[in-house]
Amino acid sequence: MTRLQRQIALAGGLGRLPQAPGTWASLGAIPAAWALHALGGFALLALATAAMFVAGLWATRAWLAETGETDPSEIVVDEVVGLWIALWPLSAGLSAMGAPGSVFPWPGWVLGFLAFRFFDILKPFPVNRAERLPGALGVMADDVVAGVLAAFVGAAAAIVAHGLLG
Repeated sequence: MTRLQRQIALAGGLGRLPQAPGTWASLGAIPAAWALHALGGFALLALATAAMFVAGLWATRAWLAETGETDPSEIVVDEVVGLWIALWPLSAGLSAMGAPGSVFPWPGWVLGFLAFRFFDILKPFPVNRAERLPGALGVMADDVVAGVLAAFVGAAAAIVAHGLLG
């Protein structure tokens, strides 16, 4: 495994933090998503998410091959990808409204974080199915599905807050 693969898998070292590295990585992914949104709106966040997914597969595949582990807790690139997906409705909505890139209101990212962690930790269907996929794909896929479910929660909340109430 290369140093780059290790850094990607560990999300720059967040996977080495004690106690709940997935939560730390999810928290660390928020300012990164905000910066991506500020620099290029939803388009850049979506592109970065796809690139991080591919890089995460590459790094995770190497990690698993070297260690023989199936889903080590220190691999947290999957949490970064999942959290970024959870924030897609916030970023897409702000981009569609033409809001300045620096705007990233806290209710949106707090809900995205909480909903993502809920689905990632409890692993309801279909998250638990995705987790059963073999190898690196299974490590990454459950967080992608958790992120998609969290994105639906965020989109629904935005529709209620801004569509019905706003």
